[in-house]
Amino acid sequence: MKLNYKIIFHFLGLLLLFNGGFILIATLISLIYKDGVTLELLLSGFTILLLGGIVMFNTRNHRKEMNKREGYIVVAFGWIVMSLSGSLPYMITEAIPSFTDAFFETMSGYTTTGASILNDIEIVPKGVLFWRSMTHWIGGMGIIVLAIAILPLLGIGGMQLFAAEAPGPGGDKLHPRITDTAKRLWLIYFGYTAVETILLQVAGMSFFDAINHSLSTLSTGGFSTKNASVAHWNDNPAVQYIIITFMFLAGTNFVLSYFAFKGKVQKIIKDDEFKLYFKFILAFTIISALVIYFNADVTKSSINHPMVLGEFESAVRHGLFQVLAIVTTTGFVTADYTLWTPFLTVFFFGLMFLGGSAGSTSGGIKVVRHLVLIKNGFLEFKRALHPNAILPVRYNQKSVSKDIVFNILGFFITYMLFFIFGALVFSMFQIDFTSAIGLSASTLGNVGPALGDFGPVNNYAALPPLGKWWASFLMLLGRLELFTVLILLTPFFWRNR
Repeated sequence: MKLNYKIIFHFLGLLLLFNGGFILIATLISLIYKDGVTLELLLSGFTILLLGGIVMFNTRNHRKEMNKREGYIVVAFGWIVMSLSGSLPYMITEAIPSFTDAFFETMSGYTTTGASILNDIEIVPKGVLFWRSMTHWIGGMGIIVLAIAILPLLGIGGMQLFAAEAPGPGGDKLHPRITDTAKRLWLIYFGYTAVETILLQVAGMSFFDAINHSLSTLSTGGFSTKNASVAHWNDNPAVQYIIITFMFLAGTNFVLSYFAFKGKVQKIIKDDEFKLYFKFILAFTIISALVIYFNADVTKSSINHPMVLGEFESAVRHGLFQVLAIVTTTGFVTADYTLWTPFLTVFFFGLMFLGGSAGSTSGGIKVVRHLVLIKNGFLEFKRALHPNAILPVRYNQKSVSKDIVFNILGFFITYMLFFIFGALVFSMFQIDFTSAIGLSASTLGNVGPALGDFGPVNNYAALPPLGKWWASFLMLLGRLELFTVLILLTPFFWRNR
C-alpha cells in the first residue's frame, strides 16, 4: 500500500500550529516581564502558525486512514519539524544566533535531555528562557500524545501514533479510547506542574523561577533559569526536597498516578516495576549518601552555599537529589558530583543507563526492561538444569511472551551498540575518552550532564558543530527509543506493499 503522504503532512502542519501557539504563550511572558524581545517572539509564533496553517489547508483533502508506517513517520519527523521550527525564537531574538546551536538547544529541549550550549543563562531574556523550558514540557509527555486528543476532530484514529510515541515497552491504557487516555495523562501532567509551581513559590522561589523549574522537573528535562542550576538554592533545602519529590513522581509510570487518584493503591503496591524503581532509588541513595558523608567534601564540590542543616542531612540530600536526577534523566545538579570520589563518578555514570519507569517522562533504558532482563537471566540458570521445563518470565503475575523478551533483548543490545558507536564518533572530534563515553551515555539516555569536559558544571558549547549534530541525533534516537527512528533507515520500510 502506498504511503498516505497527505495525512503525514497534515499532521505535521497540526504540530506546527501547536508550536506556534506555545510560542505565543512565551510572548505573553516576554510582554509581562518587558524583556525587550516581545515583537521577535510574536513574529516567530505567527510565522510558524502561518506555515502550519498553509500546510494543513493544502492537505485538507487527505485519505483519513493511518497505518503503522505513517505513524512512525509522523512521530520521527514530527520531532524534527518541532525542533526546526522551535529554533526560530532563539535565532530571531539572537539569544542563540547560530542555527546549529539553536537546533541543538531545541532538540535538547524537546527530547528532555537538558544539555545546553548557553554559557550565561541568566542574561537570556525571560520570554526566551520560558520558551526553552516550554520545549521540555511539550516534549515530556509527547506533543504527539497531546495531538491524539485532537485527532477525532479530524476523523483520524490515533492508536498507531500512541504505539510509536508512548514511552516504554508496553502501555497500560486508562480508558479504552486512546484519546481519553491522552487527555487523562495530560491532566495529571498539568496538575503536577501547577502544584509544584505553587509549592516552589511558597518555599521561596520567584514565580518565574518556580514555573520554569516545574516545567523542567515534570518533563524530567533539567533546563534551569540559573547558571548554577538547582545548586543556586543550596541554602534552601525545602526547594530541593520539593524538586526531589516531583522528580520521583515524574520518573514513575503516570498510569500509577491515575490509579492513586482513583484510590487504587493496591495496584501501585503490587506493581513489579514500581517496587524495583523504589528499591533502586533507596539503595543507590544510601550508597551515595554514605560515600559523600565519609569520603567526599561537599563544601568543595558545591557550586553555591553547601550546607544548612548539618553534614549528614546535606550528604543525604545531595545523594538523593543526584541519584534521582540521573536515574529519572532530569539532569539538575546541586554539586559537581565528579568531585565526589572516583567511585561515585563511575557509579553515577552507570546510573545513566538505568532510566525511570515505562510510561514516565524519563529517558534511558527503563526499569521494566532491566527487570525482565534480570528475571530472564536468572531463569537461564534453571533452564540449564531443567532444559525441558517451561519457565516463562513473569511480570505483575502474568507471563511475558517470548516476543516481548526478545524485543527487550534486541533493544538492550542495540542501545549498547549505539552507546559504543556514539562514543567512537565523538572521539573523532578529538574528544578525550572520559568525555566521549560520558557524552554518548548522556545524550542517548537524555540525561543532560555528562563527564569530563562536559560534566555537571560545564555545558556543551565546546562541542564542534558536527559533534552537536551527532549529539542531536543521539538525543532523538534515545527519546523515541531507537526503533521508531532506526526503522526509517531500513530499505524495506519504504517499499510499497
